[in-house]
Amino acid sequence: MDRDALADFLTRHRHGLQPADVGPPAGPRRRTPGLRRDEVALLATMSTDYYTRLEQRRGPQPSTQMLAAVARALRLSAEERDYLYRIAGHSAPDQVTGTEYVAPALLRVLYRLTDTPAVILSVLGEALVQNEPARALFGDARVHTGLARSEIHRWFTDPAASRRIYPAEDHARQSRAQVASLRAAYGLLGPGSRAGEIVRDLQRRSPKFAGLWEEHEVGRRFSDHKVLLHPEVGALELDCQVLFTEDQLQVLLVLTAAPHSESDQKLRLLGVLGTQQFSDAR
Repeated sequence: MDRDALADFLTRHRHGLQPADVGPPAGPRRRTPGLRRDEVALLATMSTDYYTRLEQRRGPQPSTQMLAAVARALRLSAEERDYLYRIAGHSAPDQVTGTEYVAPALLRVLYRLTDTPAVILSVLGEALVQNEPARALFGDARVHTGLARSEIHRWFTDPAASRRIYPAEDHARQSRAQVASLRAAYGLLGPGSRAGEIVRDLQRRSPKFAGLWEEHEVGRRFSDHKVLLHPEVGALELDCQVLFTEDQLQVLLVLTAAPHSESDQKLRLLGVLGTQQFSDAR
């Protein structure tokens, strides 16, 4: 671990970001160029003290999870992310299977979407970043760990929780779409990847998945129109738009309602209520 290089790198990139680059307003006065340390810590979901110690050359060696969070907060490119890992004493993550990395271009778009649900998904259906409306609609994805971070995995291993946001008549179609999406990821990442691990686990645990897997359907499918069920506001009719990265490994999913519709009003209500009332219901 090169503490001097790490501290200088973090400080330089923090100073190079402006509040408008990451979402929060600049405010009337700012004494510090770029972002403040507490703002980076908030974006990386770590304590300000922990981040400050890294910049002051006195922190412990950060874990790869911490480095991934800092890379997202500072909007690092893939090459900059790899450099950060190396000066912190770690090997750079694989460009294909390292799903902790989030494309800065998608982050810039997501943080400008404040009034409609938006989420960045990995090729394995992992919610990498959600905005507040998405948390209010889907629940906070940060509670999931391990293979359960994948929506595809949860769809077949925890159907009572994962499927209730979809009408019952959509479950069969959604099951096929989830398996086809995982088949595409499996072909891209290979059997030794986390995609392969998810496949093997689901084949063991879910006969329904095993049967669908044998049909060899391939494709990442996002329906243009969705009906989603929320425990408090009821059914919402939403249009779905997606934006892929060039390598197809990540996608920004944006859900909108027709202006002045009942679903539009329900989305506005969710924006006011937030996630606090719904955490137990999920």
